[in-house]
Amino acid sequence: MLEANGPEERAKGFHVHLEDADIAVLMQALLTSDRRILQMHLSIGSVWIKRQGTEQAPWWVKFQSFMASLLPYAFLKPSPILKPAAMMAREKRRMIEFGSKGFPVPDIIYASETAIVLSDVGPTVQRILKTKRGAGDIDHDALLVDCAAAIGDLHAAGLCHGRPHVRDFFLRDGRIGFMDFEEEPQAVMPLETAQARDVWLLFLPLVMLAQNGRTTLDAAYRAWASRAPQAARAELRRLVRVLGRFLPLARLIGRVRMGSDLQRFILATDYLKNAVETEAAGATPGEAGKYD
Repeated sequence: MLEANGPEERAKGFHVHLEDADIAVLMQALLTSDRRILQMHLSIGSVWIKRQGTEQAPWWVKFQSFMASLLPYAFLKPSPILKPAAMMAREKRRMIEFGSKGFPVPDIIYASETAIVLSDVGPTVQRILKTKRGAGDIDHDALLVDCAAAIGDLHAAGLCHGRPHVRDFFLRDGRIGFMDFEEEPQAVMPLETAQARDVWLLFLPLVMLAQNGRTTLDAAYRAWASRAPQAARAELRRLVRVLGRFLPLARLIGRVRMGSDLQRFILATDYLKNAVETEAAGATPGEAGKYD
């Protein structure tokens, strides 16, 4: 049974009024479409229907879970694989939690056990960055630094995203907003480990997107570190030390075949390893070339 703006959403401020005609169109789509992601245009503007249960868990997630069980590294563990209703409940709960702590998230318009209808948030940060690059905007890299700062704010608030990527961020009133809360790594690892994992995952795209290279990466790291809890910063040092052990092998493989994923792994891990070592030595990464 479809729930429309239930008491939990209203209590958290998630309320979007729909006309009867809009509700009828949504009901029809929910009953007849089995697409996982579907955009619709209503009288209030665009909305998105997101479903759980239309796809099987990828094989590599199960493989990652198996491999993580053999290794003593909590950060390798994937989020628990849940049944569709539990997956939807998790995403809805996390979205409400983020919103209740003041972070921009999509509005929940309707929710059922396996589907959710969300307000459109406009272009993703990934798309905004692409537009800025095409136009030669000088503030392109400043937006990357803003993303790192926003993750630092999340961590300071006792949250973690789980899958931080510029395609899952948007802008609202000049602030970074968040969406796609399908993962919950803190369910299988300590919060500070999940937050350190957040940073490493965030830098995977940042190392490729930063037009000013090390200057931007240093500014992004400082933006996160100046906000993040000490426990998360300490855990990041442990995480990149472990991952750093795989860099020689990764570089060796890269001599034969350097795919984009491997390149991101090498660049992000190498950068963060150097950044945390510099910080541990009492210096601030890139202080001499401070981002402005």
